[in-house]
Amino acid sequence: MVGALLSSVSASAVLAQESPVQGGTLVYLEQQAHTNLYPPAGGFYPNSGILNQITDKLTWQNPETLKNEPWIAQSWEINADATEYTFKLRDGVTFSDGTPLNAEAVAKNFDTFGLGNKELGYPVAEAINNYDHSEVIDPLTIKFVFKAPAPGFLQATSVIGSGLVAPSVLDQPYNELGDATKIIGSGPFVVESEVLGQSLNLKAREDYAWGPESLAHQGRAYLDAIQYVVTPEDSVRIGALLAGQADVIRQIQAYDEAQVEQQGYEILSAPTRGVNNNVSFRPENPLVADLKVRQALTAATNSEEIVSTLFSSHYPRATSVIASTASGYVDLSDKLAFDQDRAKALLDEAGWVPGADGIREKDGKKLELNIYESLPQPQNRATLQLLSQQWAQVGVKLNVLAGDSGSATTDNLDPLKTPLRPAMVGRADPDVIKSNFYPTNRDSLLQKGGTNPNATWEDPELNKLLLSIASEPDSDKRLKLTADVQAYLLDQAYVIPIFEEPQVFAGAPYVHDVTFDAVARPSFYNTWLSPR
Repeated sequence: MVGALLSSVSASAVLAQESPVQGGTLVYLEQQAHTNLYPPAGGFYPNSGILNQITDKLTWQNPETLKNEPWIAQSWEINADATEYTFKLRDGVTFSDGTPLNAEAVAKNFDTFGLGNKELGYPVAEAINNYDHSEVIDPLTIKFVFKAPAPGFLQATSVIGSGLVAPSVLDQPYNELGDATKIIGSGPFVVESEVLGQSLNLKAREDYAWGPESLAHQGRAYLDAIQYVVTPEDSVRIGALLAGQADVIRQIQAYDEAQVEQQGYEILSAPTRGVNNNVSFRPENPLVADLKVRQALTAATNSEEIVSTLFSSHYPRATSVIASTASGYVDLSDKLAFDQDRAKALLDEAGWVPGADGIREKDGKKLELNIYESLPQPQNRATLQLLSQQWAQVGVKLNVLAGDSGSATTDNLDPLKTPLRPAMVGRADPDVIKSNFYPTNRDSLLQKGGTNPNATWEDPELNKLLLSIASEPDSDKRLKLTADVQAYLLDQAYVIPIFEEPQVFAGAPYVHDVTFDAVARPSFYNTWLSPR
């Protein structure tokens, strides 16, 4: 059986009489190869599945309570306006190369995460806002100072993007950190070898002794090693699991869940607690610049049909911009009601009338839109194809383009070529909304000042709300702002949420205690294998 830390994860509890067994190699099949292992690049799940084993964080966000608890930092103080954070570090912690994990090392990490490094190519971490500088008080005490309130920083010290690495790692160019052997962390495993793009071997660190403070387990990992194998084909991953050639696999499609469970294997579904799986508009494109058109396409979207047709109970239908398990969530399902008659009426009002082929036209142009599938998102092509069928019923043509197309990356940055894009972000803090929509973060709407250098469109009111969430020290006011921005995004019809995206894994019956952080990234520190 597979045990899980999260109560929301569908895994059996380990029987009380069973005790962890030390030893063995866990074979873990990953759908995609990792890209860059600079910790702030850990938002990509294949990256985080590695970083979570080889790095530690200042704090640990309890996935059940979402409270931050001591880890490498044993205590902390925050001033009244959340512009200064002082952390007292745990003594005796070292990186795997023997370098002390002290205040100097933490300072270099967060100065890089918070400010970036243009010379070496390091981007600023999206989880860190308003960062100014660090101050080393003594070898085990560090203060962080912010230019404006940064209420999300404590939680940001627990995210995968804040995994701590040896200072020498950050002396290397950013584009060289796709090589896992160059990442030196303080975590329970260390990188032993790698075949780039194919496989990766980790081994247990023998002297590891500093798990999150509230965990009973503090010493060496139970496993001896972890072998990662990149296996893109769903059927091959499942076949290997059921044949005993793999122990844990990531990315189980909903239609495969039943066959896995029927053979006595465990499905592990962990929530990502962030911005829901969605389709975001690029209002600079004239075809979707009119609010009525975006509202019409929202009304033409039947998310209930998408979820019930393509997914399982592990994929709740979205009822707001962020998940129902996310901090600051409000139920706005009334703004997402499926209503084809309303969709048609809004398109009529906007001047789009059905042509001879059924596709609506205006001023000699057809209402024909392009969207590229997102390869990391579960069944995204099928989701978009069903969405295309729904929109066709109101006279809108949606072309679903291959996500591995050579033009996908550049076209997705051009609103004139790609007026819509699938998106989602996982993070258990209200700052996740800013991460997804703010121009200098993920820039889902392609605003001026963001990832598209030619953009001219922006929404100052939205950006003001996003910055307010990231800078409001009063927790109640911050949650109110989070509710306000969810409503604003839907009132402006900038985004169509579809479902709450989990990460779905499967494990063999002899694998115990696979755990997940607050946004579904796996940890194998507590994992152990029964004799087979």
